[in-house]
Order: sequence, then structure tokens, then C-alpha cells
Amino acid sequence: MCVVSTNFGYRDREMASQSNDPRLPSAARPYKPPVIPPQELPVDYSGFIAVIFGVFGAMFRYKACSWLAIIFCAQSLANMRNIENDLKQISMAMMFGIMGLVTNYMGLGPRPSPKS
Repeated sequence: MCVVSTNFGYRDREMASQSNDPRLPSAARPYKPPVIPPQELPVDYSGFIAVIFGVFGAMFRYKACSWLAIIFCAQSLANMRNIENDLKQISMAMMFGIMGLVTNYMGLGPRPSPKS
């Protein structure tokens, strides 16, 4: 009776691929992103837009602007790169957005009087 190994072809391919592999596992190093100073980081446009929408929502009592400020704050928080500078900007935009929502939905603040 003849016994045929089913893994024989697999072993040949494995040995051939190991001998022809140009990569060196001993020379592999983990990736370290380059250190960029905070002054050279790209501008956080979503944080800037959040501040603008927050100010418009609070000053002109636009509900949509206040909601957009909250949404852009969340996006800016998710993409934050420099915690020191970005957190100040995000917190300011969040406060304007929340202040706009509170004044719009709770009825606080001055109301325009109807002219007779």
C-alpha cells in the first residue's frame, strides 16, 4: 500500500518562499511618527467653523447655527492633535453652542418686541 502525503506540495512552496523572501524580520522596527512642533501643525478648520457657528447661534439666536457648532465641536474633538491649543478652542466653541441652544430653547435672554 502506498501512502501519499498531501502536504508535500505545500512544504515545497513554503521552503521556496522562505528562501526567496528579501525581507529581514530582524531589521523590522515599529513605526514612530515624526515629531511636529505645535506651531507647524495644520489649522483645525472644524474648530474654527465651530466657533463661528457658536457665535452666530448665540448672538443672532439661530438654532441651526448652534446645532452645527455642537456637531463641528464633536468633529474637532475627534480629530484633535494638540491637546493644549485645540482644547481651548473646542471648549469655547462648545460654550457658545450650548449658550445658543439654551437661550433659544429655554427662552432666556432678550426677546425682540413686536412693533405695533
